[in-house]
Amino acid sequence: MNEMHDPKENRDKYSLRGRVYESIREDILNGKYEQNMELKETAIGTELGVSRTPVREALRQLELEGLVTIIPNRGAYVNAITAKDVKDIYNIRSTLEGLCARWAAEQVTKEQLDSMEEIICLTEYHTEKANYEKLHELDNLFHEQLYEASNSRILQHVLSDLHDYVKRVRKATIASQNRSVKSTQEHRAIFEAIRDRQPDLAEELARQHISRTIESIQMYGLDNIL
Repeated sequence: MNEMHDPKENRDKYSLRGRVYESIREDILNGKYEQNMELKETAIGTELGVSRTPVREALRQLELEGLVTIIPNRGAYVNAITAKDVKDIYNIRSTLEGLCARWAAEQVTKEQLDSMEEIICLTEYHTEKANYEKLHELDNLFHEQLYEASNSRILQHVLSDLHDYVKRVRKATIASQNRSVKSTQEHRAIFEAIRDRQPDLAEELARQHISRTIESIQMYGLDNIL
């Protein structure tokens, strides 16, 4: 993710513990590790080519994030993202992304607008080609640029995490041709409202975008994804 951390956090991300943390976190969010599965330090360390110490430290960090439960004298167990978590995350995102779009319309720079427009154009091209892997990547880039354009380090950090938590769900919905076309159109409308400095409209369109994604998820069926 393109989060705005302080320098200490950025250094930690590239430390051994940081790399192990990112790897385990990614595997949990991608569904490699299922709910209540035990995360064995020795096995993970062997897989990642590290000792048990950075694995243990990473698991403690993941416990603080709520993705792992550590039971003394027993082990560490996965807290996977549940269907309720997904619904909660999207409802929270609906409000926060609206605020994000509003602030972006008020503070976006020309460079950020140019970057967003380039992403939109590429998205439209790959939508026509039904290149869903590329669309997933571009969806990430659009939202990252939107968060950055809000000019709020705190809001960007919170939204980046929420966006990351539902990556499996987002990837599944984008792979639907009908939803991918509509999502691209919605991104274009949000961009144009931001470009035209219309904060009220940008906020409403961003909220609608997330609400329509929720509707699409419900039609698709969360049990088919998680």
